[in-house]
Amino acid sequence: MTKLIGFQGERGAYSEIAAKEYDSSAKLLPFVNFVDVFEGVENGKLDLGIVPIENSLEGPVTTVNDLLVETNLKIVGEIKIQIRHNLLVLQGVNFEQVHCVYSHPQALAQCRDFLIKNNLEQRPYYDTAGSAKMLFETKQETASVIASKLSAKLYNLKILKENIADNEFNKTRFVVLSKKFAEEQGNKCSIIFCTHHKTGALFSVLKIFAEANVNLTRIESRPIRKKPNEFAFFLDFQGCDKDKKIIGLLDEVKNETLMFKFLGCYKEWTE
Repeated sequence: MTKLIGFQGERGAYSEIAAKEYDSSAKLLPFVNFVDVFEGVENGKLDLGIVPIENSLEGPVTTVNDLLVETNLKIVGEIKIQIRHNLLVLQGVNFEQVHCVYSHPQALAQCRDFLIKNNLEQRPYYDTAGSAKMLFETKQETASVIASKLSAKLYNLKILKENIADNEFNKTRFVVLSKKFAEEQGNKCSIIFCTHHKTGALFSVLKIFAEANVNLTRIESRPIRKKPNEFAFFLDFQGCDKDKKIIGLLDEVKNETLMFKFLGCYKEWTE
């Protein structure tokens, strides 16, 4: 049965590219906001949701991390894709005609050197693919956008310059959201926890992983929006939740923390 997967952004967004990588046969549905993707999965209108959780250059996607704290959705998979920014224009437009560039603020920041060198006025827009769609609709001959090759194809735009980012090592990690835990056995787990308000509380938790010789692949902290002065820690580690060592480790973490949430065990993405 064909799955219905939701992603944030317009058609051509990097999230859509990630969704196609995860399941090329799925029906994909775009949403304006991250919260709409989460709600779609929660209320059963979507089978799965795919959202970015962290970028190698910009760090965590804070809104997504906040929603993981506030909802009961599970993580059942991950995708990592290379972000390749391209300068797109209307068909027939040449580089000398272009005076400004629209895109998401992060995309503009990641191409800062190129934009300054070419004296292009930066105009922030809500979405990379959204800026491509806007250019297609408004037909601004002196404007360009930074977006994916998929956006160029979808909105009939010309790729004027390829791979214009300042740093070529630009990857985004996406997670797959579901109402239920993954059915297949995984080798990577994600948890969220809050520590007690005492000296060495975080160290006590991390010590459990060190003593069990379990490799951590991510640790982040975020203030909890609805609880002033409370912080949530996001932790990913290698291991299977069916393994006796991991089961015992998670029990120890629960006993050491004020709040504990197991987000899921899933297959680690391999290139």
